[in-house]
Amino acid sequence: MAKPYRETQVEDFVVREFLEETSSFEFVWHRDKEDRYILPTHITDWQFQLDNDVPRILGKDKLFIPKETYHRLIKGTGDLTLKIWKL
Repeated sequence: MAKPYRETQVEDFVVREFLEETSSFEFVWHRDKEDRYILPTHITDWQFQLDNDVPRILGKDKLFIPKETYHRLIKGTGDLTLKIWKL
């Protein structure tokens, strides 16, 4: 299954790009094998949701995602570019 993003390794982080034309159905609940921090590179109305929590707009602060915790992105307007630090 194709991933709904493009990814590039840059120094100690990954740049991940999500395109606006990607269907909302591509952004599914999932969990990752490592802790990570994410940070959008621009102002956006895309949202992030952890399991058993309310969605929150991605802001200007790094957001911590614990490993093996279900989470998802909720599509907003325009493209989304994230910096991701995998721990």
